[in-house]
Amino acid sequence: MQVNFAERAHNHNWKLDPIVRSLLDTDFYKLLMLQFIWKNFPQAHVTSEVFNRTLTVKLAEHIPIDLLRQQMEYVRGLRFRKSELIWLAGNTFYGTRSIFEPAFLDWLEHGFKLSDYEILPLNGEQEGQLMLRFSGLWSEVTMWEIYALALVSEMRTRSALAVLSELELDVLYARAKTKLWDKIERLRTVPGVRLSEFGTRRRHSFLWQEYVVVALRTSLGASFTGSSNTHLAYKHDLEAIGTNAHELPMALAALANDDAEVHASQYRVLELWQQSYGGELLVMLPDTFGTTQFLEGAPDWVADWTGQRCDSKDPLIAGDEYIAWLTKHGRDARKKRFIASDGLDVEQILELHAYFNERIRFSAGWGTLLTNDFRGCHPRGDDALEPISLVCKLKSVEGRPAVKLSDNLRKATGPPEEIARYRRVFGSEAKDGSAILV
Repeated sequence: MQVNFAERAHNHNWKLDPIVRSLLDTDFYKLLMLQFIWKNFPQAHVTSEVFNRTLTVKLAEHIPIDLLRQQMEYVRGLRFRKSELIWLAGNTFYGTRSIFEPAFLDWLEHGFKLSDYEILPLNGEQEGQLMLRFSGLWSEVTMWEIYALALVSEMRTRSALAVLSELELDVLYARAKTKLWDKIERLRTVPGVRLSEFGTRRRHSFLWQEYVVVALRTSLGASFTGSSNTHLAYKHDLEAIGTNAHELPMALAALANDDAEVHASQYRVLELWQQSYGGELLVMLPDTFGTTQFLEGAPDWVADWTGQRCDSKDPLIAGDEYIAWLTKHGRDARKKRFIASDGLDVEQILELHAYFNERIRFSAGWGTLLTNDFRGCHPRGDDALEPISLVCKLKSVEGRPAVKLSDNLRKATGPPEEIARYRRVFGSEAKDGSAILV
């Protein structure tokens, strides 16, 4: 894929250069979750918010609100194309055809829309930050997550690029390409390593993400298993990768009527999920309210699921814990899948592959430090292009607060009193984990 990134960044002479040009430009799991929500919770009302955990970067100083609103309105005007819907209907995902029901695809074509939103400048400790808030039907709010994160991330990129000369832009992208190639070369030397691209939400830009994906496909062969970006999977004939996220158990817990229902909700969501999906899509994400308590209380049938994704615990510890739990339940861990996806870079991927090789089917979901690693590449030695930790989290469901505990204390979200209540309900004791880079 040949793109003159420097020339394109330097010659911004159009009125609006859309960042998101297709509703498929989202993580595949969002579409799977959207069908789940459409089927099970069509009338649920929620609120979610995008915010920046990297407080040293003042987004309001880099992103004009009026330009952000223009980008968001452009996304709101998009519709699923007929060719995209045909692909969703007829393509094979994870070895299964017709994952998406005809009635759901008809709704995508004729009934789907994105909710209203607010763009709010913040004050106090959050001075200089922006927050995006989405409210409405859950089916109208949920898809904003990836679109909004990608918009904010790329608008920050464009702000940083705008002050560089064309020569400096040439230097920047030459260094970034060299850095990417160095990572690819290290991976090429290790047989059996498996990874997929998970970097849509905090990418440097769409074009850079596409460049990276094509580079991995060309250079790594079978080691590269696909992309979480549905549009890139569609465009480049790749496997679309993804299952589910914290949003689902957070919502079901918020909808529960008492503490006992709150505790049971983490397994109820799995029961509902497996009514729609099977096989490789049965990958659980147990850290929403704490991995250890989840596994200790899980019914035996949960061990029949295909695998587990680790998103906030040390993956070396989490993988060993999962293998021991499978063994205790009489399952062969070598037939199960373990996916790590929390802030990985090439060193961790190789370490984890070596550690878990032949013990479990390990794979890595490589995100921000694949699609937005410009650290050390800036021609002026600036840090304006270093990745930041942008997140979108569910805030409320039917007016009730939504909570995530996580295995890393720094990633907990929700009102402090509700976090304390949930810790009592789940018996979860998250540790003050590693600093959050992305």
